[in-house]
Amino acid sequence: MKRKNEKGKVRMKNEESEIRNLYRSWKGDEPGKITFLPESGSYRKYYRLEGMQEPVLGVFNDDRKENDAFVSFSETFSSHGLPVPQVYKKDSSGQVYLLSDLGNLTLFSHLSMNRKDNEDFPEEMITIYRKVIDFLPLFQVVAGKDIDYEKCYPRQVFDSQSMMWDLNYFKYHFLKLAKVPFDEQKLEDDFQSLVHFLLDAGSEHFMYRDFQSRNIMLVNGDPWFIDFQGGRRGPPQYDIASLLYDAKASLPESVREQLLEYYLGVLEKYSPVDRESFRQYYYGFVLIRILQALGAYGFRGYFENKPHFLKSIPFAVKNLGRLLEREFLPLPLPALRKVLEEIIANPAFHEIPVTASTLVVRVSSFSYKSGIPSDESGNGGGFVFDCRALPNPGRYEEYQSLTGNDPQVITFLEKEPEVGEFLNHACSLVDQSIRAYIGRGFTSLSVSFGCTGGQHRSVYCAGELAKHIVSKFGVTVELNHTRLNK
Repeated sequence: MKRKNEKGKVRMKNEESEIRNLYRSWKGDEPGKITFLPESGSYRKYYRLEGMQEPVLGVFNDDRKENDAFVSFSETFSSHGLPVPQVYKKDSSGQVYLLSDLGNLTLFSHLSMNRKDNEDFPEEMITIYRKVIDFLPLFQVVAGKDIDYEKCYPRQVFDSQSMMWDLNYFKYHFLKLAKVPFDEQKLEDDFQSLVHFLLDAGSEHFMYRDFQSRNIMLVNGDPWFIDFQGGRRGPPQYDIASLLYDAKASLPESVREQLLEYYLGVLEKYSPVDRESFRQYYYGFVLIRILQALGAYGFRGYFENKPHFLKSIPFAVKNLGRLLEREFLPLPLPALRKVLEEIIANPAFHEIPVTASTLVVRVSSFSYKSGIPSDESGNGGGFVFDCRALPNPGRYEEYQSLTGNDPQVITFLEKEPEVGEFLNHACSLVDQSIRAYIGRGFTSLSVSFGCTGGQHRSVYCAGELAKHIVSKFGVTVELNHTRLNK
């Protein structure tokens, strides 16, 4: 394991070096700090270059053809004024490129923060989804006419081969790995029938391929679009199905129907639409998209042993249940229906798996006179909260010999409304990261509170956050008061 980790670190250093060289050749000077960003569902590596006038991401990807597709599509979309990241420069190897940094806020994360259980779907989110949908036909129809389809990878068209790849992905990486029984020949026959049916929908437009909430960034409330390198010619139904049946976004059926109608109205501005025919094929593409997603969750979760992908399975299974309940399957497909019923009837696929978290949260208090504590894990990042704007007990003689752990100081700070407000904001930010880190299997997060002397306010806030984390998440917390422990 140590040898594997050492190889990983060497590779990251090489990637960072290549990104630095590319930035230097672009700007003529050195970039600032380079931070590796957490991996998601792809094998691309993203690095954030900090300290420059314009936010920049460095991308490393071994797959040169995929990179060529992304760069080519990005240039076409930009020429049509579509909000996509700008590619600043790529290197001669075809493995590294620099592009504009759109921040961290995805449509999915914004939805997660603004949606509460047992409440109606927020009207604000419907407005944002409509903004997103306003752009979709511009990608599919308007810019789609100018796409260089020779750059598409791995296929130029979402044809029978592409569909069978997705269906077999589901068969071998979900059904097989999850031990769901099926008749190989009869299921294959149903796959062929489904593909034959869907091919009649046509493939005259650009198909974004992965048009879902994690690939839509929000910048000042407006959508920007990423991860379109898998695009090719295809039917317009696929992309809107991907957005509205995005598993963990879990849109209510009424909202899906409302947004589908809105999309058809927008699409009609750019291309003739036979609504009856569109809907006839639409749910078939909903089905194939859900099956493809289950294959991805199975491959990443069961095969690559990344447990957080398994947490999306119940949401996808719920969507399958809705399709069967409302008889949305486009054809009889008896063998496939039997498999889907087996999945839906299995309670294990409806439970979000609980995995033991190895996350350690290191919470520190410190004095700004001594500097911010270093992150001993070597990961960098985390949070640093400045407590110096809060009321200071150290200004009063009766508290000067005490610390933020003493009852008298705690009582003083608890009476100050701005202290509670400050801690609420800090807890909310840290909670969001902890949930994400647990889900992704990360092992370390650092949080530091600083004040002038590192004795009162920072000590109190660090202690309160530590108690909050243990109570809410049950993960390991290491609390260190750097000023007091000297």
